[in-house]
Amino acid sequence: MVSSRLFWKIFVAYSALTLFAATALVAILSSRQQDLVVERVKQRLRDSAVLLRHDMAGVFQNGPRADLQATLQQLGEQTGTRMTLVAEDGTVIGDSVEDPILMENHRNREELLQARTYEFGVSQRPSPTLGIPMMYVALRVGERETPAGFVRVAMPLESVRAQVTSVQRLILVTAILVSLVALTFTYIIVGRIIRPLEKLTQAAKSIASGDIHQEVDVRSRDELGTLAESFNLMSRQLSCRIEELDGKAREFAENSERLEAVLGGMGEGVLAVDGDERILFVNRVAHLLLEFAKTDVVGVPIWETVRNPTIHKVVQDVLASRAHERVELELPRSQSTVELSATRLPGEPCPGVILVLHDVTELRRLENIRQQFVSNVSHELKTPLASIQAYTETLLEGAIKDSAHNRKFLMRIEEQAHRLHALILDLLRLGRIESHEDTFVLAPVLLSEVVATCVDELAGIAKSKQLTLTTQPPQSAISVHADAEGLCTILNNLVENAINYTAAGGHVEIRWCEKDSMALVEVMDTGVGIASEHQSLIFGRFYRVDKARSRELGGTGLGLSIVKHLAIEFGGSVEVASQLGKGSTLTVRLPLA
Repeated sequence: MVSSRLFWKIFVAYSALTLFAATALVAILSSRQQDLVVERVKQRLRDSAVLLRHDMAGVFQNGPRADLQATLQQLGEQTGTRMTLVAEDGTVIGDSVEDPILMENHRNREELLQARTYEFGVSQRPSPTLGIPMMYVALRVGERETPAGFVRVAMPLESVRAQVTSVQRLILVTAILVSLVALTFTYIIVGRIIRPLEKLTQAAKSIASGDIHQEVDVRSRDELGTLAESFNLMSRQLSCRIEELDGKAREFAENSERLEAVLGGMGEGVLAVDGDERILFVNRVAHLLLEFAKTDVVGVPIWETVRNPTIHKVVQDVLASRAHERVELELPRSQSTVELSATRLPGEPCPGVILVLHDVTELRRLENIRQQFVSNVSHELKTPLASIQAYTETLLEGAIKDSAHNRKFLMRIEEQAHRLHALILDLLRLGRIESHEDTFVLAPVLLSEVVATCVDELAGIAKSKQLTLTTQPPQSAISVHADAEGLCTILNNLVENAINYTAAGGHVEIRWCEKDSMALVEVMDTGVGIASEHQSLIFGRFYRVDKARSRELGGTGLGLSIVKHLAIEFGGSVEVASQLGKGSTLTVRLPLA
């Protein structure tokens, strides 16, 4: 009951009314009582002033007596007031508290001005003599036109306020006690009203949370009792209905869960659309492929979320008449190729369409790569094989007996066979690298040793082509995390490529250094250079800038592709910087050991 909002609303409302009534009563009674006390004090002071005027009438007629001051002082002590006698001109001739000689003229005192006109005057103000708030009552002695003087009786306001405070305190305490009693009865009465409602509320919440077997015990014979009986009857009937529905819902949920598990685990995207083209179901793969604009798309029309007119047309066509349709389409956002299969659900009118999306992007890419690879390999193999076949046929047709030319033909056949062998070896090596069949032992490798090995192997070739092959080592040794043999392959391919494309008298230089926590190995040449439009393509298979010159030099077109794949295997990268006629610089970045 303490946590009931309705209880506190009613209780607070009644409490507020009770407190408001008590406060109003206290305020009214206190104000009235203050007026009564003030009026009573005024009357007391007036009575004292009347008596003083009667006793002191001779003072104004015959002049002041010698014992006047003592008499006033005695009367003031007996009555608890301050008594003052003032002549018609405002001169104080007697006072029960102060020496009249020391007191200033009272002609302009408010109470004396009122008494001069009306015979009786009252005022409340601080006393200039005593410095405390006082209530003054003055009476005129004599006629208005020819007054003999004035008598004045005063009392400190503190005394008046003390009486008022005492009465107000009594009223306040009484009001508080009455209010507490009223609040206690209010609490009990409201609690008896709210308690049955609270039971009904808790029972209703329990039903809402799933505990449907709820009944409340309310024995009152009023409307609350009738409500409780109706609630109990409703609860029993609801329990029966819900148990029936729960059985059917469990069966339906199990079937739905199985279906969602099957569709969600599929590698293909599945999308179900009803007859109004609203999305009924979408699995994770379809959500990723179609890149929906909204996160929750169930119940949303497909044309609001899928920005592809081909899919809309397929859905509309299948809903209209066709039982099945299959198309292949491009998704612009993800640059994916998707094979879409749409199947009409049975029923008339058509209840919906099932869309199955299969991502064939990688398949199409691999097919394209395979076609290009087959075409390139066929083209590359055709040239040496054609040469071998031509020279062989020439020898068989009689040139073998021609001592002047048969040896030349055989040398050409051997040269093409070597080229064919090198091409096959490069293809096999590149294939093993891409399929991760080669096992690389990554360990710290000293770059200076690999460079020295490369220079020893290729110095003779460079010298035969009248080229200068030099190195520019750093001040301190640098080690990289790589495979020693693979690193030798990278460097040999880069230097051979530089030697092949640098004219006689040129220069090839190997430099290595440390930069941005990576090791940089640079092979610089003064060769023919590479045009900017070719620089992003030279690391592809069989790509040649100058095909005729490359074949003339015996290149397979796979060297830079092998360099790129090996660098990636070692956690690095390769890049080129070149200008036509000014040479090239190929840079390999490798992680430091």
